Amino acid sequence: MTSVAVLVELMRGSTSGGHVKCWERFAESAAGPGGRVPHGPDVDLTVYFLGERERVEELSAHVRFVMLRPVLASSALTSADGAEDVTDLAPHHRRLAALLPRHDVWHLTHSFAYAATAVRRARARPRGGPAPRLVASVHTDVPLLASVYSRYLADRWLHGSRPGAGDFLAARAERLLRRRRDRLLGHCERVLAPTPDGRAELARTLGADRVAPLRRGIDHRRFRPDPAARSRLAREHGVPADRPLVLFAGRLDATKGVPLLAESVRTVLGRGRAAHLVVAGRGAEADALRRALGPDVTLLGNLPQERLARVYAGCDVFAFPSRTETSGNVVAEAMACGLAVLLPEGAHTTEWLTEPGRDGVVVRHDDPTEWADALCALVDRPGLLAAVRHRAAVTARTAHPSWDRVLVEDLLPVWTAGAAPRGGRAPRGTAAGAA
Repeated sequence: MTSVAVLVELMRGSTSGGHVKCWERFAESAAGPGGRVPHGPDVDLTVYFLGERERVEELSAHVRFVMLRPVLASSALTSADGAEDVTDLAPHHRRLAALLPRHDVWHLTHSFAYAATAVRRARARPRGGPAPRLVASVHTDVPLLASVYSRYLADRWLHGSRPGAGDFLAARAERLLRRRRDRLLGHCERVLAPTPDGRAELARTLGADRVAPLRRGIDHRRFRPDPAARSRLAREHGVPADRPLVLFAGRLDATKGVPLLAESVRTVLGRGRAAHLVVAGRGAEADALRRALGPDVTLLGNLPQERLARVYAGCDVFAFPSRTETSGNVVAEAMACGLAVLLPEGAHTTEWLTEPGRDGVVVRHDDPTEWADALCALVDRPGLLAAVRHRAAVTARTAHPSWDRVLVEDLLPVWTAGAAPRGGRAPRGTAAGAA
């Protein structure tokens, strides 16, 4: 049985972002009914996250989560509300380095402490010792996000005293992190990416033969239409039930297009339409949303998956102006819950649509007036809104793959290709006793 270590150098919690949730779902699929991978070869899978303390969470006899404490957490560098994901900025993680030799395949998913440790450990193995197989997947455009957060940090630290400092830091951070990412990926025999554009970019650096797709799945048991969700949303959060509800879910910052959405909804309200914005997430733009929309916005903060699914199902439209997503699982989740989705033309999130215009609305320009026009078209025509919502749910059921399918078709072939299992076991029980 091939032993696989997936290295997710992000803090794991109930309200963690899509990168963490992605690997939680893959692990649940790998555990499978009776602890076996459905319709695929068995692997022994350990997903390493960051945590406040070291511990192991067993999902089955052959699947587990291991949380390791960060050496140098990035929490001190968060911009506003601590909304960014916390990672480990250390150049080496000694505890992880001690555990990695138990595994045959080391799967990198980021470009910080865990990834650097894996590459360093692989290069320093004893001569004649078993060589691990390094593979990787790209889930987020970290260099681009770093550029945006650098501007936020410059504003917070310098208070505008040095004009242009934010732009300088942003450009430098993006350039350095892109070089670092590509350098680490260069050590991997296979790199997976979710979008054609992402794969083409990596192929220019790594070669097309080393790049392959990795789709995102959807949990249709968790995300589905729920006729009772609207009244529950009104009862639990005071959201008005007598008007169309527009939902946004994600970090509240410029990378997600939140300022554009706020101005768009304000324009809709200024035209005399009755609508209400519901927001799930935290971030630097939260106060700006409150100032712009006042009583016409409800901010719910970060929500665990189960509660978020009920919020989706209680709303009508999912407006997501972000252009930085590599996949945007929130779009697939919203469609599965029967929401009409509004997306920017050319964004990777539009790949969830099979019939643009019928199972979702694509807005051509990042202009508040155009977004307001698209929202008004749905608000003013209940029949059209109902039709788009219905088609979105149909597309989700018929065209969006399950996590089981993606695991079997995209991941397992990469993990098990030509590998001779070493037979080592990942830690069980308490991680502290597994050294």
